[in-house]
Amino acid sequence: METPSQPVSQTVLLELLRGKGAHADPVACVEDLSADLAGRWASGHPHSIFQLLSHMNYWMTYERERIAGRKPVYPMHASESWPTEVAPASQKEWEQTVADFVSLLDEFAALARSPKSVLEREVPAMHPSQERFSSSVLAVILQMAAHNSYHTGQIALLRRALGVWPPRGGGDTW
Repeated sequence: METPSQPVSQTVLLELLRGKGAHADPVACVEDLSADLAGRWASGHPHSIFQLLSHMNYWMTYERERIAGRKPVYPMHASESWPTEVAPASQKEWEQTVADFVSLLDEFAALARSPKSVLEREVPAMHPSQERFSSSVLAVILQMAAHNSYHTGQIALLRRALGVWPPRGGGDTW
């Protein structure tokens, strides 16, 4: 993904990461759930909230490592980025999954506040499918914001299907 010719404001980038405006706050969507609710499947939905959040953590960790130049291994199949367990093993595991998510979001928010020279830095491709596109730090942050927004929408839908919407932190009900 090319770096936009007009710079994205840091405020907008931070709002995209934390779900302001038209996007639900991803932290508010998970922070008030029990491990039991996070591990439930809703009819017609392929993943639990735990699986969705774990998947988001997987890709944020992957991209953080790639930005840092550590060359993470790109998964052979998409299924490798999803946990096989539907539910966390315990409340403690769920709380750690949420804490990891918040920490990763904070790391991406800190990156979003970086100087232009950092945001424009090229991030090396780790897989042939990535080689076709220019990928700057800013582009990776924007992709993570879009990826998380997509899956946060799924979490909101699951919460509605499970009868636990809106979250305590607020959310649109119309």
